[in-house]
Amino acid sequence: MSFAVGVIGMGRMAQALVRPLVESGALRGSDLIAVVGHERSVARLKPELPSEITVISSGDPRVPQAWETPVQLLAVKPQQLDQVAESAGNTPLSEPPLLISVLAGVTLERLQSTFPGRVCVRAVPNTPCLVAEGLCGLAWGRDVSPEQKAWVRGIFEPVSEVLELPESQLDAFLALTSSGPAYVALIAEALADGAVAAGLPRDQAHRLAQRTLAGTAALLDRQSLHPAQLKDMVASPGGTTIAALRVLEKAGLRSALIEAVMAATERGRALR
Repeated sequence: MSFAVGVIGMGRMAQALVRPLVESGALRGSDLIAVVGHERSVARLKPELPSEITVISSGDPRVPQAWETPVQLLAVKPQQLDQVAESAGNTPLSEPPLLISVLAGVTLERLQSTFPGRVCVRAVPNTPCLVAEGLCGLAWGRDVSPEQKAWVRGIFEPVSEVLELPESQLDAFLALTSSGPAYVALIAEALADGAVAAGLPRDQAHRLAQRTLAGTAALLDRQSLHPAQLKDMVASPGGTTIAALRVLEKAGLRSALIEAVMAATERGRALR
């Protein structure tokens, strides 16, 4: 049996990308083969995925079939790259396959040297893709055709807004969009803790903090507001908000967030 798409690694992100394509009919489940690390992972994933998808472990003799597909989605952990590359082998293919990597910090140059004979694309999706509210940055390798570019965009557009970027900008993109949900989650937790300290029940405080962040993001986006505009709309003279903002400025929140994005960017560069 031949397959159209091979997925190497079937974690949450790969599932978030594959499931909408199968459910919408853009990709038949029977055209897809997924390789995971262990048989126990196969047993766990099969009930969670469309039944037509073939899921096999890395020890299965059918693994080479995943590497012979026209499109390959590489979604393992970066430290597993060399081990996975061994399983790719050197099978001669009539047409160069399209390899789409979502591995953080792994450059196009390294991908192309590790997987010779393939056309490589580097993708940086973030975790809100899991609820179809994501962002994804794409950097194209050499010789990616217009048709292949359209195919790649079609993988990510159902779950994210897609931006095509020079690879030199992907580290900053990752530091903001991929690491950013952790910064926002930390802020949500701290806001809820403050509300608990002020007397609200914890469950309610967490819900209100999350809805406040979600509503604020929607307002900024839908009305195309600069953040400073929204801040000034809320902070009336001598009111509660400006008193709170004064505390945040004294505590260095703005500077801390700037430095956090810079630290994540520098760490991403160091991982190459």
